[in-house]
Amino acid sequence: MSTVTTPAPVQAAAPPGALRTALRRPAARKLLLLGAVTAALAPFATAHWGGGAWPSELTVGLDGPLGKANDWIIDNRDSHWLFLYFFGHISDAIISAVRGVYVVLLALGWAGVTAGASLLAWRLAGVRAAGTALASFAVCGALGMWVPTMRTLALMIVAVAASVVVGALLGLAGGLSDRMFRAMRPVLDTMQALPAFAYLLPVVLVFGIGVAPAVLATVVYAAPPMARLTALGLRGTDKGVLEAVDSLGATGRQRLLTARLPLARRELLLGVNQTIMMALSMAVIASVIGADGLGDRVYQALSTVDVGSALAAGIPIVLLAIVLDRITAGRGSWAGVPQGGTGGHDRPRSRTRTAAMWTAGIAGAAALGRVAGTTWPDTWTVAIAAPVNDAKDWIVDHLYSGIPGIGGTADWAAHYTGWVLDPLRDGLQALPWWGALAIVAALAWLIGTWRTALTAVLSLAAIGVLGRWEPAMDTLSQVLAAVAVTLVLGFAVAVVAARSPRVERLLRPVLDVCQTMPQFVYLIPVVALFGIGRAPAAAAAIVYALPAVVRIVSQGLRQADPAALESARSLGATGGQQLRQVQFPLARAELLLAVNQAVVLVLSVVIIGALVGGGALGYEVVFGLAQGDLATGLMAGTAIACLGLMLDRVTQPTKAKEAN
Repeated sequence: MSTVTTPAPVQAAAPPGALRTALRRPAARKLLLLGAVTAALAPFATAHWGGGAWPSELTVGLDGPLGKANDWIIDNRDSHWLFLYFFGHISDAIISAVRGVYVVLLALGWAGVTAGASLLAWRLAGVRAAGTALASFAVCGALGMWVPTMRTLALMIVAVAASVVVGALLGLAGGLSDRMFRAMRPVLDTMQALPAFAYLLPVVLVFGIGVAPAVLATVVYAAPPMARLTALGLRGTDKGVLEAVDSLGATGRQRLLTARLPLARRELLLGVNQTIMMALSMAVIASVIGADGLGDRVYQALSTVDVGSALAAGIPIVLLAIVLDRITAGRGSWAGVPQGGTGGHDRPRSRTRTAAMWTAGIAGAAALGRVAGTTWPDTWTVAIAAPVNDAKDWIVDHLYSGIPGIGGTADWAAHYTGWVLDPLRDGLQALPWWGALAIVAALAWLIGTWRTALTAVLSLAAIGVLGRWEPAMDTLSQVLAAVAVTLVLGFAVAVVAARSPRVERLLRPVLDVCQTMPQFVYLIPVVALFGIGRAPAAAAAIVYALPAVVRIVSQGLRQADPAALESARSLGATGGQQLRQVQFPLARAELLLAVNQAVVLVLSVVIIGALVGGGALGYEVVFGLAQGDLATGLMAGTAIACLGLMLDRVTQPTKAKEAN
């Protein structure tokens, strides 16, 4: 009997329908088109300019023109009419304003300032905020930092007032004009992506060292959030309300004053809040260029790795930020809510009563300050620098040199540098320049539009044109490595916080303190633990960016649709499956925002990390600032701005309709 052998089944090739289905996806079409363009242009680019780092033929040497501009400014700063009668008057006005506010604060005395701040907090944000203000100013005095605190507060008041005015005017123009809004948007994006440290060199070159350049740098850094939120608030006004106002025959000015500005009150107050936070952070960084106050104490402590003195000056900075944040956030929490009990006839009487109350409160605070004295009594101070330094020395002795079995922080820093930072830097620097451009274009186009991709590519290309390709890749490697660690830790903590209300309540005050802590303060303990180099800069960046990631991700996970979660539970999904298949997809926007914020915050600290051995672009900015070298500092600062803008574009989703 013959046996029939059945041939083995032959696997058919993938059907053409599967390819057509894949090509229906926008992401696949984008990648296919970009791959085809890269394959066509890469051989030409490699043949003409090479396939390694950015070709020297495509760089533009600006050292000569910038050097001549630098020399001209230095030679004419004391004699040219532009400096004597324009910049000089601006500088004098700023110095006079800060000095006037400082004199008023000293005249009020420690008791008057404390009472006045508590009264203001109670009136605007409630009893709890008043208690916070009272305790915060008392701690500032008890730490022996009353005079530096008043100097910082005087600078803050002037800088915030100027930032709010400038930002509100720009936001008003952008909110009322579509053309102006489109013109402002890339400028504001660039300014917000630019690390604070890069603002210092231009103002120092024009205005020198002191209070005036510190205030101006703070205004430039802190005004964009106010401008952006003002414009968004005005543009988001309910069209039905505007139509109703138009039907009553209101003029454009009446529409603005009676409808658009009142309806945008929440955004305006949020802009003030964000401006205060950024101004306080910048006021500390401005201590590098001669701004006196708490920031100068922190900067001096950084130069000597004096953790105790840095903490004594850093705590008042955090307390100031918390008080100002509570006042503005509390004001915004009831913004727009009608205050009942005052009709049209009672309003003048209510205003008169309020004015009388404020007058009496200010007069009482001034009288109290006169009686109690100008500065905080020395007998009421507590010295914490020595105990903190002793504790730091003990920790360093037991952690830096090594822990049996797991090694010490010095070993961790060496391993992180040798196993992560060095290979990543070498890989990015060895990547063909056209390949880096293609990768950036792909990342930006996948989550945005072709305009987003074009902006990202041009930003990266501008770094090469400026001749800063290799140090930029070094900075990029530090940012990517720190962002990866930040996201891993942040997502893990956020998942626990989103699932446990108790953990969320315990983390809230810690996150508040960490988010208000200036960047400089983070550098001191990490230098003590990890030494000098790129590792401490990365560690400080991770700690600085971690709170924002935890807060954004946990909020996104908690806001997942309860119906979707209940449906997943009814189908027998485990907690991990609910997280991966329901909560993460529904929180996609928040997750991408967390990535974006991690990148921006890490970059800002990595640049400042040049002060502790971070090197790369940050070192060039510090060198230019220290030597007054406009060419080196300005070109490195521009490269940082381009790098920040590129990273912002590849991590910030943009819808097509938003780009038009």
